[in-house]
Amino acid sequence: MKIQFEGMTIEFHVVYGVRKKISIHIEPTGYMTVKAPNDTSQENIMNAVKQYGKQIVEKLKLIEKLKETVGTKEYQEEGKFLHLGKYHFLHELIDTTGLNEEELKINLKKFYFSSCKKIIAERIKIYQTQLKVKPKVIEIEESKTKWGSCSSDKKLTFNYRLAMAPIDVIDYVIIHELCHLTHMNHDRSFWRRVGSVMPDYKEKEEFLARYGQAMTL
Repeated sequence: MKIQFEGMTIEFHVVYGVRKKISIHIEPTGYMTVKAPNDTSQENIMNAVKQYGKQIVEKLKLIEKLKETVGTKEYQEEGKFLHLGKYHFLHELIDTTGLNEEELKINLKKFYFSSCKKIIAERIKIYQTQLKVKPKVIEIEESKTKWGSCSSDKKLTFNYRLAMAPIDVIDYVIIHELCHLTHMNHDRSFWRRVGSVMPDYKEKEEFLARYGQAMTL
């Protein structure tokens, strides 16, 4: 959904559930979710967003400014980089003591590879049990075009840059590739299987499409 407020388009996704009131959540990337009680009308949701429109616009503008700053990729202690959906100072992610820019770049990439490997190993156990499948091999790689892949010999690969994404987005990519172990094509059966585990998977896809470019070194 989207609304216009003070000349700015505010786009957001609505998640319905068993809850008492509407709440608004904005990720550090600018991805906005409105959580609402079941059967809440679109009008009430729109009104809730408009009610906090000024604060939302201010926060989104700050995020855009931060993106511009982060886009320069300052490899110094105060440079900011994404990890699990949130921005962190470089020195919070790796030891920066006495390292030059090239060494910082190398060590930061190593950090992301290590972090991604650990996260994937932990999260995949949950979903392979749920889906009753098990890959033969799991590898972390560098790719400019794919977040994950599944080969015919049951080898799963995941892009190290996933460590920059929120955990629920990482979960989506894991579920997606695990489902390919039984459905190699993107047919209806495949998407039904994905949806049975993660009903809001389309939101995760849109997140990657919209913010994937920010998740890079």
